[in-house]
Amino acid sequence: MDDELQHLREERIREIMQQRARESEPVPVSVLPITVMNLEQTLAAHPLLVIDCWAPWCGPCRRVGPIIESLAKEMAPTVVFAKCNTDENHQISARFQISAIPTILLFSSGKLVGRITGAYPQEVLRAKIVRTYGLHH
Repeated sequence: MDDELQHLREERIREIMQQRARESEPVPVSVLPITVMNLEQTLAAHPLLVIDCWAPWCGPCRRVGPIIESLAKEMAPTVVFAKCNTDENHQISARFQISAIPTILLFSSGKLVGRITGAYPQEVLRAKIVRTYGLHH
C-alpha cells in the first residue's frame, strides 16, 4: 500500500511538472482567420486588431502575407493580426468599402481607425500601425 501511494505521488508530481513546463512555453503567435461568422466576436475580443484583406489570386497580397505574420510575432500581444479572404467574405468587403487589395484595416476597440491600401515594405507598415495606435515601438 505504501509503495502504491508513493508511486501515485511521484506520478502526480511528474504530471504537475509537465503541466508547468507546458504553461511556461511561449504560445505560438498566429494570424487569425476572419470570416463573416467571426468578425464581430474577433473585434470585441481584441482591442487593437489589424485585418489584412486579401485574395489568393492577388500577387501583392502574397507579398504582404509574410510581412503580416512577422509583424504579428513582433507586436504580440499588444496588437492582434488577422486575415480576411475577400473572395470568401463579400459582406466584409462591402461593409468596409474595400475596392482594392491588399487593404489593411486597423481597429481600436471595435472601431475602424485606419486603413492602408497597397503592398508596402514591413518598415512602412510597422510605422503606420505604430502611429495609428500611438504605440512606442
